[in-house]
Amino acid sequence: MRFALSALLLAVSACAQDHTTEAGEAAIDDPALECAPYSYAPVHAAQASFPAIWQPVTSVPASDTVARAKFLAMNSSIPKIPPKGTLAGDFDAFSPTYSATDPDCWWTDTKCVTPKLSGLKPDIANVPEPRTLGYGFDDGPNCSHNAFYDYLTEKKQKATMFYIGSNVFDWPLQAQRAVADGHEICVHTWSHRYMTAFPNEGAFGELYYTMQAIKLVTGVTPTCWRPPFGDVDDRIRYIAAQLGLETIVWGYDSNDWAVGFNGVTAQAVQANYDALMADASAGKFNSSGAIILTHELNNFTMQTAMHNYPKLAAVFDHIVPVQVAQNKTQPYVETNYTMLDFASYVANRTGKSATSANSASSSNSSSSSSSSHGSGAQKVGKAGAGALRVSMLAVAGASAGVLVGAALWA
Repeated sequence: MRFALSALLLAVSACAQDHTTEAGEAAIDDPALECAPYSYAPVHAAQASFPAIWQPVTSVPASDTVARAKFLAMNSSIPKIPPKGTLAGDFDAFSPTYSATDPDCWWTDTKCVTPKLSGLKPDIANVPEPRTLGYGFDDGPNCSHNAFYDYLTEKKQKATMFYIGSNVFDWPLQAQRAVADGHEICVHTWSHRYMTAFPNEGAFGELYYTMQAIKLVTGVTPTCWRPPFGDVDDRIRYIAAQLGLETIVWGYDSNDWAVGFNGVTAQAVQANYDALMADASAGKFNSSGAIILTHELNNFTMQTAMHNYPKLAAVFDHIVPVQVAQNKTQPYVETNYTMLDFASYVANRTGKSATSANSASSSNSSSSSSSSHGSGAQKVGKAGAGALRVSMLAVAGASAGVLVGAALWA
């Protein structure tokens, strides 16, 4: 009898795992089952044409004639700015040689968001709509994100998802859910290294192959990206712009990814959220809104986002995807996919008109402010942070990355 019951439970468990479709994957409510490895035929068939998962891109192979031609077409015009530091974020040897005038608009050094190179758009560091939060999450797709995405669906909340190419190949059905749920997808590079350390070809490949991975898996090609750790300068901005990508950074940093390391506590992360909400309550965003950096990296970051969502909704009039706040209705290269503009999004979600008086004229505006709040990405003196983060990402499907049902906030 006990054997028969065990067999029945195993059969039910197996039936509950549908790793063949996006809808089937989204219906799994056991985090351990969500993160069970599976094979997705389109990725399996294309894998040899892409860089090795989680390895920094070093070159564009001659066999990839399309990518090679695209890179060579832009290479001669890429700004003659040398790479900085190491891929793991060690700038100790480089920083003393870098001019205090910040000629490259190097975000890691000065939080510069207005390029010194003519012809480049400013980084998107905040949103133009008053009392509005540009809402998004880095480092996805996380294999165990169903409970988190279910929560966003319950709240009728869309967000901007900054996806890592290697994660998209690891968890393609999870990546498809973002499109199915109506979220925006942006590029977050292939291997999540410090971008200014890459030579031109590697930097191109980190962006290009992530765009191609997202297209292969989801059917859409992003037009936006976020540099890991915010590490960008005018050389990298130029490469991104040539690929049709707008650069999105942030003004506030939750530092949620770092909890448990280098003395970062859950209380410190909450203090960063609280600082944003205090500024909102004080009227700091009455003229234009904000962007906060958060992650779907693991249990803590997703639970913390859910814990703070009602609080954010209480102090911001509107919480919207970043490109919606920019009134960008075509977020992808493909013209058969559109999103609502800001006013329509707000009306559709709440049934009320947007309170903004300038939503129709604020498209593509960006602040030139270089201020950053919370524990923002900083010039790293040792190589540990980048290597640690990549290690965390590579094991995100393990226990540290599983979103469990137990509340962190008692």
